[in-house]
Amino acid sequence: MFVRRAVILSSGYHSLIRPTNRLFLSYYRAAPTRSTASHFSSLSSKQFSVSNIAMADSASTSGVTADGLKEKLSVQLEAQFVEIEDMSGGCGQAFQAIIVSPQFDKKTMLARHRLVNTVLKEEIAAIHAWTPKCYTPEQWQKLQEERA
Repeated sequence: MFVRRAVILSSGYHSLIRPTNRLFLSYYRAAPTRSTASHFSSLSSKQFSVSNIAMADSASTSGVTADGLKEKLSVQLEAQFVEIEDMSGGCGQAFQAIIVSPQFDKKTMLARHRLVNTVLKEEIAAIHAWTPKCYTPEQWQKLQEERA
């Protein structure tokens, strides 16, 4: 039985352990065959390009539109007023909303947001940012009077 010896080389941030056994060195110094090397390099480059295309495609658009969100909120929450603004420049990744619904009456802000998030569960999963502002009709009317 032979004993493997190693020489530790230190350079900058990296430490390298280099075996000194001749048999061990000759095994690891052997260059990979051309077919093996080309197989791995072409496979990884194909996988890399496919994953980049998929990531770029999903980042470019979420399929969620301001009109779709407005319609769903209006119907499911019986909202009297819904205003949706796409904050992402049209790619559908960030939305800000003002929602006025009688269903928010006697609910805390957290309960209102949970109600809205339940209605838009699938859409919220597909976008990056969602900021709802939820008001009861009375609160909205008071806010409008203060602004006037």
